[in-house]
Amino acid sequence: MTRWLSRIAALVVTGWASLGGVAAQDLSALAYLRPEESRVEASGDETWLTLGLTQPVPYRAFLLDQPPRLVMDFREVDFGAAKPEALLSGKGLSGLRWGKFRPGWSRLVAELPGPMRLVSVTQETEGEDGAVIRAHLEGVPAGAFAPRIGAPDSALWDLPQPAPVDTPHPRQDGSEPLLVVLDPGHGGIDPGADAGDGSEADLVLGFARELKEALRRGGLRVILTREEDVFIPLETRVTVARAAGADLFLSLHADIVPEANVAGATVYLLDEEASDEASQKLAERHDRADLLAGVDLEGHDDEVAHVLMDLARTETQPRSRRLAQVLAGAIKAEGLKMHRRPVQGADFSVLKSPDIPSVLLELGFVSSEVDRERLRDPQWRARMVRAIATGISGWAEGDAAEARLLRQ
Repeated sequence: MTRWLSRIAALVVTGWASLGGVAAQDLSALAYLRPEESRVEASGDETWLTLGLTQPVPYRAFLLDQPPRLVMDFREVDFGAAKPEALLSGKGLSGLRWGKFRPGWSRLVAELPGPMRLVSVTQETEGEDGAVIRAHLEGVPAGAFAPRIGAPDSALWDLPQPAPVDTPHPRQDGSEPLLVVLDPGHGGIDPGADAGDGSEADLVLGFARELKEALRRGGLRVILTREEDVFIPLETRVTVARAAGADLFLSLHADIVPEANVAGATVYLLDEEASDEASQKLAERHDRADLLAGVDLEGHDDEVAHVLMDLARTETQPRSRRLAQVLAGAIKAEGLKMHRRPVQGADFSVLKSPDIPSVLLELGFVSSEVDRERLRDPQWRARMVRAIATGISGWAEGDAAEARLLRQ
């Protein structure tokens, strides 16, 4: 480890060491150039570049060739309206320019009159606030010029740029209409369970359209992950919800189970350890359809991502649980048949959004003849639509009240 750190230190002349005396200070993210204390001086074959700053900053300096030049990176300096040519004084450097070169970073490039070596770069504090960075350059024969082609490798500086992300979607508080994303399961090359004279994919798409209209009449905004018989990967269904800024994600299914005499609606929550063997097999069957369609989500999340998502779920999961319980209660209140265990857990991929309350509703099981008849009965579907709409509205009202309390 020591040898590795020594090699990095040899590659870069940095200002980290010079910050030792000010390490305890609270540095802001931005320093400003003080033009009155900045200058270029030359004597013989030696040149000094002095930069006055409002505060110390981390920096590095290195040489590049073709043409010979000094590059200095800072985190971060605002050069303001100062003109680089005002510092040149007509000697010492052939040209000077500066500015931002990526978010959070500033760069200065000094064109050298010929081959030079970087004798030293220091940073000194002045008073309580100011700092001065001084680079000392000395002319050398052409054969002695030793630039590094490209910026030196350094774990301190050459890190991947953060991915651009949207502003986090604020938790709904009732001030705007609730945005619900309905996810009719399966579709296209994945028809889902065989429903006799149709498929699960067709049944749940028809139901989703009916539910969409009912929710809209109630003043809610609604988006469907699919509007027709097309295949949508599991990951894309979650992406649609997140891109839309959904307040709630409801996936709709009508699957098969191997157990005999199992019927009735069931609400599922995300649970990596399924409630029972049947739930686990159901989740595996849902995800297997995605794998067969050529989308393998295995290993999609690394260890760090898992930790971050688990943190986000500490708030979202209780909200999802309340949603599941409210939906189950509304369905029972409508007098509709539910599974003997109406709320269960399973490891469904579509429920893995860390910041959107998400549940999966099995409207019934097409492996049950009774449920198949119910799913095709317009009156039964209307009652189920009414129950779900009532449950979502009730949940939204309580969830918004909690959000307002948390913000006080």
